[in-house]
Amino acid sequence: MATKKTDSQHTDVRIGISDSNHELRIETQLSSEQVLALVQDALKNETPLVIADVKNQKTIIPAKKIAFVELGEAPERRVGFTTL
Repeated sequence: MATKKTDSQHTDVRIGISDSNHELRIETQLSSEQVLALVQDALKNETPLVIADVKNQKTIIPAKKIAFVELGEAPERRVGFTTL
């Protein structure tokens, strides 16, 4: 079975929540620059951060609860059998 290769790059976003031991991990189709702009806007205006993942499910985080945000490229998923 062949897998569909996409040319779009996904961004892996990790968000720390204050007063919680848990982190949110979201894979989005937005670029790192777009996510960074959304985070900066939310923090500046004290409005909720809204990010849609690759399945278009939206996550809403209150700006006051954001402890940290890490951005990186999502790793390419490999399917099949191969030798390393």
